[in-house]
Amino acid sequence: MEKEVKLEKKLSPVNVWALALGCIIGWGAFVMPGNTFLGKAGPLGTAIAMGIATLIMIVIAFNYNYMINKFPVAGGEFTYTQKAFGSNHAFICSWFLGLSYLCIVPLNGTALALIGRNLMHNIFQVGFHYTVAGYDIYLGEIILALVALGLIAFLSIRGVKFTGVFQTILVFCLVGGVFIVAIAALISDKASFANLSPAFYENSVTGASGGLGGILAVVAVAPWAFVGFDTIPQAAEEFKFSPKKTKTIMVISILFGGCVYIVLNTVTAMVVPEGYGSWVEYIDDLPNLEGLMALPTFFAAKTLLGTAGVVFLGIAVLAAILSGIVGFYMATSRLLYSMAKENVIPAWFGELHPVYKTPKHAILFIMVIAMTAPFFGRTALGWIVDMSSLGAAIGYGYTSLAAIKYAKNEDRSGIVFTGILGAIMALVFCILLLVPIKMFGCSLGKESMICLIIWVVMGIIFYLGTRNKRK
Repeated sequence: MEKEVKLEKKLSPVNVWALALGCIIGWGAFVMPGNTFLGKAGPLGTAIAMGIATLIMIVIAFNYNYMINKFPVAGGEFTYTQKAFGSNHAFICSWFLGLSYLCIVPLNGTALALIGRNLMHNIFQVGFHYTVAGYDIYLGEIILALVALGLIAFLSIRGVKFTGVFQTILVFCLVGGVFIVAIAALISDKASFANLSPAFYENSVTGASGGLGGILAVVAVAPWAFVGFDTIPQAAEEFKFSPKKTKTIMVISILFGGCVYIVLNTVTAMVVPEGYGSWVEYIDDLPNLEGLMALPTFFAAKTLLGTAGVVFLGIAVLAAILSGIVGFYMATSRLLYSMAKENVIPAWFGELHPVYKTPKHAILFIMVIAMTAPFFGRTALGWIVDMSSLGAAIGYGYTSLAAIKYAKNEDRSGIVFTGILGAIMALVFCILLLVPIKMFGCSLGKESMICLIIWVVMGIIFYLGTRNKRK
């Protein structure tokens, strides 16, 4: 009888920490201070909001740690939901979570073009071009994304050990670049804590204040901002250490992620260009600016360290983008692998490479899907990506509910408590995303809602079509 091929236990605690943090921090962490955080809550408001979001994610992480120790296998949320509530709920959870993970791969792939546009003088805007939903797409940028997605897919198939080491190197580059810029802000006379006033956003024209509404609006993006720590259970079957350590690893990755968001946002507000009375006037004028001036975080790095600052931050951004691709290749492929092993999707997705012991077909499938995105541009892709927060929130909710169910049977009151909190917060996140509440301004747009409806209909069709096979 042929010996069954299984996933290999090759990931160290540092590799898994890098997997999580690399997924948490992406391109958005470097541009959201200017286009989202400061304009909603201001420097202090964002720090408070990210502190609250970090605590919420840590509470949810306790539920994940509990479930990882009960089921230390690939599949994460899918496995927990299936064991606790059956295949129907498992399908719902994995259908949305799969989209959440899958769409972030091409999002990071197309983000490489933004480095070329904003930091390298449009170096990849060559060849024929066209426009989709108001976004200009160039052949050179398409090729860049395709090469990156193909190369990382190849490396991901070659073995989880190499992937883990590569991910760790990228994340240290990411953290290092952010750390250097932060130190420069502390010692340079070109940045000042006095520039952090006002602490909360106040529209420089209307006088409207962000206040509590601004803080809650930033907290509402937590599922998107921190999606990534939940990739850890997807690789549980490949840990070469005890699953008990995952609590510490997840908490540290969430704390690091929260700190990176707060540091980048604070440094951005500490550097105010000449001609502006405060960071508020600068942020309000962004629609009229171009180049580095239109990217406040990068402008701050340039002001503090000159060209070297842009290089350091550019390396950090590149590392964040590539580590996101690597991490979500791994997480998505393991989710598909687990679903295939339980006959929820075709068995083809569950086949492992005979030499490298990686889910080769799942990785190739992700690559093919991701490679279609560069042809449609980031505007159209953004409609789908906006739904990723909803998928993450659904995953958080099901994991928390599963933790409640098992913890009750074992009389683990602490986990029951964190499970209830996690389930409530997941529900709140879903409401904020699906119900348009003006003061938050974080609900899904019209295009995203249409994409969501299409995805739900596709799920129903797929579910009904595979019903007989599951029976």
